[in-house]
Amino acid sequence: MPVSPALSSSPVLLGGENRSGTTVLSVLLDSHPSLVVGPEIDFTDPIDLGPHILAVCELMDRGDPRVAGTTKDTIDPEWYDGMHFVVQCERSGLARDDIRNLVTGLMAERGTHLSSPEDRCRLIDAIGALRRRRTGAARWGLKLQRKIQDIGTYASVWPQAHFIHIIRDGRDLAASHLKTVPDWGYRTVAEAAHGWLEVVTRPRAAAPEGRYLEVRYEDLVTRPRETAERMLDHLGLPWDEAVLRHAEHEHALFERPWGHPAAEAAGRPLYTGRNGRYLKDLTPAEIKEFERIAGSELRRLGYGLSMPDPGSAG
Repeated sequence: MPVSPALSSSPVLLGGENRSGTTVLSVLLDSHPSLVVGPEIDFTDPIDLGPHILAVCELMDRGDPRVAGTTKDTIDPEWYDGMHFVVQCERSGLARDDIRNLVTGLMAERGTHLSSPEDRCRLIDAIGALRRRRTGAARWGLKLQRKIQDIGTYASVWPQAHFIHIIRDGRDLAASHLKTVPDWGYRTVAEAAHGWLEVVTRPRAAAPEGRYLEVRYEDLVTRPRETAERMLDHLGLPWDEAVLRHAEHEHALFERPWGHPAAEAAGRPLYTGRNGRYLKDLTPAEIKEFERIAGSELRRLGYGLSMPDPGSAG
């Protein structure tokens, strides 16, 4: 995705498989006075992003039933992607008029409907810049989530960006998908294992030297100071105790969570109680299945195995 010229901002872009702790990571970093880090914004759909967003804003202003609620069960499929974009922007602290003004201004500047990948990144950059100016932070940040797999693309768009990839034990992640979010998560252990493998292995191959850091979720919750220091060192930022008290600070996500599935948990102090949940939530056969598919990568990341000689599809 060529962007000419490359964007000059220096965002902090967070990646990770869904249910890996990306939300608490974003809130923790958002607590640092030099950063303003929001949750995810999905910007790769719909095709005509600009006009679609403007139309959705009008529908939401009128209370149109086609954009009622926050889930696919209540939102008209035609408008879901645009509605989701607006909701995610509001979770990040933007008012609806902010969104409208940014989209309208960029459409006029570019003379397009913001359909190209380049224009979509420019819109995200404008959103981040607005939040940075309003908060006085030095840098803005955003969750890329699974899009961290395309790190090479985003590293070229933002050549001064830094990336932090949070990785969780894939078996706990599978248990979380199957037991906590069965309505939208992976449906089987095999699906979870293959999906987890994709997200944890691909970024490493294309990561820009010196701008990519991996952290384990388990290290973040059991050794938060040490792990936070690594992340701030990676970002070139000084230590600040606020990152260890993230739950005590105000965050845009908490003001307008819009049903975010991880907002409530991210508002609590770091918690170790979900580490190893797969031992209770998955059957021995399911654990064996996950380790057959992704055991080698689990072991490479330092996770103990129940099987003596696991295979790996990765």
